[in-house]
Amino acid sequence: MKSKVFKRNAIILTVIMFVCVAVYLNWTYGGAGDKAEEAVKAQAEASAQDAGLFYVDDSAEPSLPTQAQINDYFATARLTRQQARDSAVSVLREALDLETVSQEANDKTLDEISALAQASVKEAEIETLVMAKGFTECVAFLSEDSLIVAVPAPPEGLSSASVSRITDIALTETDLAMGQIKIIEVK
Repeated sequence: MKSKVFKRNAIILTVIMFVCVAVYLNWTYGGAGDKAEEAVKAQAEASAQDAGLFYVDDSAEPSLPTQAQINDYFATARLTRQQARDSAVSVLREALDLETVSQEANDKTLDEISALAQASVKEAEIETLVMAKGFTECVAFLSEDSLIVAVPAPPEGLSSASVSRITDIALTETDLAMGQIKIIEVK
């Protein structure tokens, strides 16, 4: 009697296992997963909206930045650079206004302000010349020992001709060596 019950239970268990495998295969290859996935996403969006939150679907392919986002980068970079320069000039001017500072310190402070102004002019010249070579945007960061030039990256990347045009402008406008110049593609 026990063997008949054991055989019956084994057959029932095997049939249930086959049914589960069939359902899984049907779900995987039949597209039922897409419908279930869409239902889960819709439910997640609805519950996020009920809670006053935004639902972000992070399963989607990452999109390329828009031209507006790239332009925002350049505008933000210029603004940040200008704010840093303004802050440095403000500190240097305050140092000039101190009565206890020696003439030598005043001369050094004036030289630093002059160097900042010259760097600003050189950056503007480099940016203008790079844009004249066909780039829609450009931002340059010049320091005593380096130059960083950021330009928007075309979909296929910067060509060697584009890099050499930018490098030529940088070498002509500054006293820097080739190893001190860095060109960045903004993506």
